[in-house]
Amino acid sequence: MSQARTKTPAADLMVDLIISLDGYASAEGWPGWWGLEGPEYLAWLEEEGKKNYTFLMGANTYRLMSGMSGEAAAGDSGFSENEGASLAGLAAVPKVVFSSTLKAPLTWPNSQLVAGDAVDAVAEMKRTGTGPMSTLGSLSLCRSLLAAGLVDRFRLVVFPVITGRTGSERIYDGYPDVLLEMVESRTFDGRLQLLEYVPAVLTGPPGQGPA
Repeated sequence: MSQARTKTPAADLMVDLIISLDGYASAEGWPGWWGLEGPEYLAWLEEEGKKNYTFLMGANTYRLMSGMSGEAAAGDSGFSENEGASLAGLAAVPKVVFSSTLKAPLTWPNSQLVAGDAVDAVAEMKRTGTGPMSTLGSLSLCRSLLAAGLVDRFRLVVFPVITGRTGSERIYDGYPDVLLEMVESRTFDGRLQLLEYVPAVLTGPPGQGPA
């Protein structure tokens, strides 16, 4: 694992995704984390939760995650103990929601609504140094921020499943060409692979330079 460039500045933006081996964000009928979360991964998630990220998301993710968070907090939701605790805990963290259809005030605690252009808003947040930021789901938002050159870290946790029949939400559709410099890798519980990169959007094949 490279030790270079692993310390992130205060206003860095990270795209943070969990993904099946064949590139899907979720799969119909599968439990959260594809049912493969283990103690090492869960402990790492707990530590990551202490890093004071502001989470960025779009309207669809807001509707989905706020509903799930509320269900988890109410109990008897059908979520596993670990998944329920993770979802319920999202209410306490700062969140910025980009939407022209949602109306303020948002009901999920600690959620700020931004109706303007997400790329412009995030660029300003990075310029003013509002603290570390991370995406939450929101695949189209992740794609837009990456294409605009605003993403400092691109992090995946790859789950060892192929969901060719049931997979949904293909992650990389519509992406530009991107060169990735690995800055961290780790294996959780002998099966989950964390991969963290510094991304550079390309204008052409490697060797022709970043945008």
